[in-house]
Amino acid sequence: MSLLSLSRIGHAFFGRTVLEGITLEIGAGEVVALVGPSGSGKSTIAHIAAGLIEPREGRIARSYRRHAMVFQEPRLMPWATVEQNIGFPLRLSRHPRSTRRAAAGAAAEAAGLLPADLGKYPVELSGGMRQRTAIARALVTAPDFVYFDEPFTALDVALKRRMQDLVIASAARASFAALFITHDLMEAIRVSHRILVLDRLGRGIAGERRLAGDPGARDEAAIFAQRQAFLTGDPLFAHIHELDERLRP
Repeated sequence: MSLLSLSRIGHAFFGRTVLEGITLEIGAGEVVALVGPSGSGKSTIAHIAAGLIEPREGRIARSYRRHAMVFQEPRLMPWATVEQNIGFPLRLSRHPRSTRRAAAGAAAEAAGLLPADLGKYPVELSGGMRQRTAIARALVTAPDFVYFDEPFTALDVALKRRMQDLVIASAARASFAALFITHDLMEAIRVSHRILVLDRLGRGIAGERRLAGDPGARDEAAIFAQRQAFLTGDPLFAHIHELDERLRP
């Protein structure tokens, strides 16, 4: 069953077209990575799909019950503790305080945070702990769809790997579907079931590749080999690292 469907989505900023003819579908329990050059419109697609931006044209069908989003920056409230940040979506939906505390604690534990971390403020956290808090906040409402907008770009390689493993484990445990925006092909191969490649000028999805096996079952050698095969022998991936900024004619 399709949980998210975009059909012929188009968008423009200040009169300049940035997306045309974007069509994609994501099924239940499926993690789909969207890759493409920097500036090609990947994050804009995620924001349109999540309802944060209204597209200029096209149709969006959302069949999931509830979605959450993890951004490039953790976007934590600096005046609130870890527990309060994680529980904020529940507060908005008027869950009782006792329920919020229990749910925030469970989400924090699932994200690898310790009970001692719950009373800390964002300024007291490392970059990885802040991102764990953001992931716990996204998952506390038990969404069946999650948008990841390049969430680990600012992290070092070792920490990025741990965060990717957290996403893989969380998706397997909670069976949510996800659209994962990334410019890192290794990351896309590691976390997803299927990779979509955005046209370098945002003119539709250039193509897709379904990956063998499930996320979490691929070892590092297999992930690296797949990356090399894509970059050296698959024309679909020829331009994904080509542009830093898109200038449309």
